[in-house]
Amino acid sequence: MDDIMKELQDLNIGKIKQNELLAHHTTIKIGGPADLFIEPSSVENLAKVMEVINRHKIPWRAIGRGSNLLVSDKGIEGAIIKLGAGMDSLEINETTITVGGGHSLVSLSTLISKRGLSGLEFASGIPGSVGGAVYMNAGAHGSDISNILTRAHVLFDDGVMEWLSNEEMAFSYRTSILQKQRPGIVVEAVFQLESGDKKLIVSQMQKNKDYRKETQPWNYPCAGSIFRNPTPNYAGKLIESAGLKGFSIGGAKISEMHGNFIVNAGNATAGDVLALIQHVKDTIFNLYKIKMETEVEIIGRR
Repeated sequence: MDDIMKELQDLNIGKIKQNELLAHHTTIKIGGPADLFIEPSSVENLAKVMEVINRHKIPWRAIGRGSNLLVSDKGIEGAIIKLGAGMDSLEINETTITVGGGHSLVSLSTLISKRGLSGLEFASGIPGSVGGAVYMNAGAHGSDISNILTRAHVLFDDGVMEWLSNEEMAFSYRTSILQKQRPGIVVEAVFQLESGDKKLIVSQMQKNKDYRKETQPWNYPCAGSIFRNPTPNYAGKLIESAGLKGFSIGGAKISEMHGNFIVNAGNATAGDVLALIQHVKDTIFNLYKIKMETEVEIIGRR
């Protein structure tokens, strides 16, 4: 990796590190080292990074703010590309906004609400990036990204950059085409919002934030919701009815506030979290014959 790192440094594409612990870059504060950790300073430099990665056939993965992510204790082979500063542009044109994939979703929703624009109220407490939110069709409070996105600018793993329409993103519950069929990085998103009453929008935003504070354990490091809701059931209610709230393995613990959250209660490892996930799956299946599927993405060396 030394030669590849030198090549990237010569291109002056942004921040580059070797063996960077991903525990520093995930909201659950867990994760071993990445062979290469790259934070491009612009879309153009991201394209340069992808060209080098493709030429050297390096496996890669993009992250934003590290929510909805569990990284192996053994780390990740290849490169982690983080979208952050330099990838967080914002352009507002009446009710249409074009925003960089590295922009914070929370700060975007707050800023937009103060402009009297409605449509992002659901995102007021989602601690991720715009790119990650589009990638996984993030949602809450009865709405999600698919309801407001008109198109996404995506850099695919072959180096091609393309605009995809809402329909081409193939959105479904917490899913998009980028997760399996066409891996890529969302570098920009275009959202269509609506003009509304600023006071009502800000009030709804605050209600959503308060609800999250009252019902979800954001005072502990966590990755967000662990399991998908097995319709028509709710994952949190199933876990609570099984008596699993507060159950722990090692430093990982099922939140006593919300059954669908696993928190890092103190020096938890990915192994602890994985063991706890499996325990929940086994318990729920034995009790209710329901198969639980994870919403959190689990990546890295096994």
